[in-house]
Amino acid sequence: MRIVAEHLSYTYNPGSPFASAALRDVSLTIEEGEFFGIIGHTGSGKSTFVQHLNGLLRLPSSQKHYRPKRLKKGQAPPPATVLTVGDFDLTDKKTNFRALRKSVGMVFQYPEYQLFAETVRDDVAFGLKNFSKEKLSDAAIDEAVRAAVEVVGLDYEELKDKSPFELSGGQKRRVAIAGVIVTRPEVLVLDEPAAGLDPLGKREVMELLHKLHREWCKTVVIVSHDMDEISENCTRAAVFADGTVRYVLPPRELFRHAQELTELGLDVPLTAKLTALLQEDGIVVDSDFTTADFCEKVLALWKKRKEGAQ
Repeated sequence: MRIVAEHLSYTYNPGSPFASAALRDVSLTIEEGEFFGIIGHTGSGKSTFVQHLNGLLRLPSSQKHYRPKRLKKGQAPPPATVLTVGDFDLTDKKTNFRALRKSVGMVFQYPEYQLFAETVRDDVAFGLKNFSKEKLSDAAIDEAVRAAVEVVGLDYEELKDKSPFELSGGQKRRVAIAGVIVTRPEVLVLDEPAAGLDPLGKREVMELLHKLHREWCKTVVIVSHDMDEISENCTRAAVFADGTVRYVLPPRELFRHAQELTELGLDVPLTAKLTALLQEDGIVVDSDFTTADFCEKVLALWKKRKEGAQ
């Protein structure tokens, strides 16, 4: 499912003294099959954007009682807003938003805090029951829940009858993710998926997301403030600032704009910082800013210089 946004704007509390423009004429395309990153400081509009992708936030034109405003004489109409996810037109009030939410899974920050059912099986099954048109048999539910629990790396038979609140923190997060992917969404959106985890936990979560990307969800979109996370995992990334998109680039190109990103209040990966320090000493390292590629290029340069010295 290809995601296309053109001239997308959104204002919280419109028409009131508390009106706040969160998105300003955003145009952004996410291709099917990408592992896409969205970055930006607090209030940049990144979370508002992703909440549009499964209709948690809906455009005025998709509301039941929407009527377009009449233009004043001689006033030019604003550019048409486009927001599509695959075949779903999110600007149209006739869109089946229930079907959209089955196809676009949303995992919020600290999803383990959203667990609520008495058993792991019931918690994971909730979304499946909620989004299914017809009533599913217990056997069909068990089969789907088992598949979702096992693909996130948990033992279904061991955990199915346990309370989710008895699990470890890592298990809770995996159960929460299973509860979103149980509908087999084509697009999976995650807001700060590794938030609050130690380095090992972060690595395990990212490995899980790549597994889901290969086996379960065609497209993965992550919102993150961790630039190393973006550089190590994403095919491309969009930088949001003040409700607009400033860059949409692969990490190897994006993090060459270190100064501009810093001015936007963002950090850069450790590899980009080391690249800049080496460049000050006249050592140019042309890497893609992943740790593996950076180390490989630095070692190759060191070996070449060592051989030259000899």
